[in-house]
Amino acid sequence: MFDLLASAQQQLLVTSPWELLAVLLSIAYLLLALRENSLCWYCALLSTAIYSVLFWDVSLLMESALNIFYMAMALYGWWQWRGGKSLGENTEVAKPAVEIRSWSLSNHLLAWGLIVLLTGLSGSLLANNTTAALPYLDSFTTWGSVLTTWMVTQKIIENWLYWIVIDTVSIFLYIDRGLHLTSLLFVAYVIIVVFGYFAWRRRMTVDTARPLLAQS
Repeated sequence: MFDLLASAQQQLLVTSPWELLAVLLSIAYLLLALRENSLCWYCALLSTAIYSVLFWDVSLLMESALNIFYMAMALYGWWQWRGGKSLGENTEVAKPAVEIRSWSLSNHLLAWGLIVLLTGLSGSLLANNTTAALPYLDSFTTWGSVLTTWMVTQKIIENWLYWIVIDTVSIFLYIDRGLHLTSLLFVAYVIIVVFGYFAWRRRMTVDTARPLLAQS
């Protein structure tokens, strides 16, 4: 951990302003998402546009493609959280357009089975046909993130637990590629997502209890 901090400090002195901006926007995205603030999607759009270029430059091809997907999902998430309304339309409603909910065990088993299958397929293709670095880990974080990002747009509460696994693997991936500042960002992510899970859990409990109180 101390080596990571020291490396991140050294890299901060020579880091690209673009990577620094992407890191700051990524943190802003996560903190705003924790509060269910739709402004998080603006930060996501800008940070992922930057990262799509940065990851391509260090041969993380799947991560670069993932961030292009993130850009599309940022637009979709913004639209979804606003209840399908665009700018200029009235979005003042009594409750959020999308409410926090939980998945069943069967949904989770299906989700992880799909992630493992796609990881194996794309990892094999990358390993045999490209110069991609760490193709299987790159594929795992990519496909896991694709699914989990969609879960965020639908406000599936377990998305936070998925991010703990994905972000932990991503830390190793970015250290290996020399993106120490980004790897330190993902250390912060792991900590923040724990708070995100409990914050959403509290809100879901309140949302569930509200109809019962109205009926009593």
